Amino acid sequence: VFKARMGLGATRSSGRCPCPWQCSLNWITFKGWVRSVRSQKEVLFLHINDGSSLESLQVVADPSLEKRDLTFGSAVEVQGKLVKSPHKMQNMELQAETIHVVGPCDIWSFPLKMKERHPLEYVRQFPHLRCRNNTLGALLRIRSEATASIHSFFQDNGYVHIHTPIITSNDCEGAGELFQIEVSWAKESVEKSHFFNVPAFLTVSGQLHLEVMAGAFTHVFTFGPTFRAENSQSRRHLAEFYMVEAELSFTESLQDIMQVMEDLFKTVTSTVLSKCPRDVELFHKYVAPAQKDRLEQILKHKFMMPLLLSLQWGCDLQTEHEKYLVKHCGEVPVFVVNYPYDLKPFYMRDNEDGPQHTVAAVDLLVPGVGELCGGSLREERLPFLESRLQRYLDLRKFGSVPHGGFGMGFERYLQYILGVDNIKDVIPFPRFSHSCLL
Repeated sequence: VFKARMGLGATRSSGRCPCPWQCSLNWITFKGWVRSVRSQKEVLFLHINDGSSLESLQVVADPSLEKRDLTFGSAVEVQGKLVKSPHKMQNMELQAETIHVVGPCDIWSFPLKMKERHPLEYVRQFPHLRCRNNTLGALLRIRSEATASIHSFFQDNGYVHIHTPIITSNDCEGAGELFQIEVSWAKESVEKSHFFNVPAFLTVSGQLHLEVMAGAFTHVFTFGPTFRAENSQSRRHLAEFYMVEAELSFTESLQDIMQVMEDLFKTVTSTVLSKCPRDVELFHKYVAPAQKDRLEQILKHKFMMPLLLSLQWGCDLQTEHEKYLVKHCGEVPVFVVNYPYDLKPFYMRDNEDGPQHTVAAVDLLVPGVGELCGGSLREERLPFLESRLQRYLDLRKFGSVPHGGFGMGFERYLQYILGVDNIKDVIPFPRFSHSCLL
């Protein structure tokens, strides 16, 4: 653990040895925040955390070094000698020679209390402080590792990363739940004028821009913030969240899209479990005790695809239907494919399957969350599009190829693998209807 910290909270004070976790002669400086203080007659014990790990470094000091402002939550800088610990609970400990309180903490008004396990709903009230809570600290390290793993997955598989715009003139999803952009001087003007000469919105998806890029690159992806003006405070919705989206050219099979979804999920999850074991264990022990076994089983099995839905044809799936399907299939991720034509946007490929009339669309449903990924083959045939919509045609006139893609909600992914009930607890600063703290 300490080896991983050497580039963060700890620095070597001398060049005697390149291995401070083995050499007791090496002096170091360690910086972090006090997680616990225990003063005894002959010795002072501190646990200091620098944010790089769930574990804290134990500091052993002479009681004379204790100061009035050395309290839980205070920021400190400790200099001393790193030695092998005689206790089984930790491998190394720091024998302090000096302790400097960089920033004191008023423990009487500090809302987080020492050695108290605060509910996630409670710490959500303090967006400026909740990163100091163990659970949120673990979550943020997991987010960081998952983000890096997503980029690695796509780059290892030949995808080009595209920075799609946050400001757009398009409503990709067609749902109308858009945040429109206005400038302050336009509000005061008698005649309102558009800054971009056309109405502009915060993006709901980077799909359209990825489709543009798929005309020059066979595999592209984007990973960035998206926005939905949905008036909901449910545990599954946010007004600002992150989306992983990919587009594949020269594919005429939904199976290709589904395989990328499954591979992405399994690769990123395996990486997070191997690189953040202690952080994930915290969630699986205290937040969702049964999730560890479920995840291990899911990573071993092929995702399922139900062949028959017990619904009236033409009805869209509701949350209850999604939960039923997942439960019916054994509480494993489930692909639902070939949705009714009238339910889906114009750009999804027509299956030309007679009376049923479906489109080549797919949703990935997971236990406890519902829809995690949504994707489709895109309609590349110009005559089909001309009969449905005049816009969107230029992309098909010049070198059009069969292609498809999908999007995965990053927060819903984290919600699922960690077993977190509310999506507001897997993002640093949640934005939702009637709430924009900090």
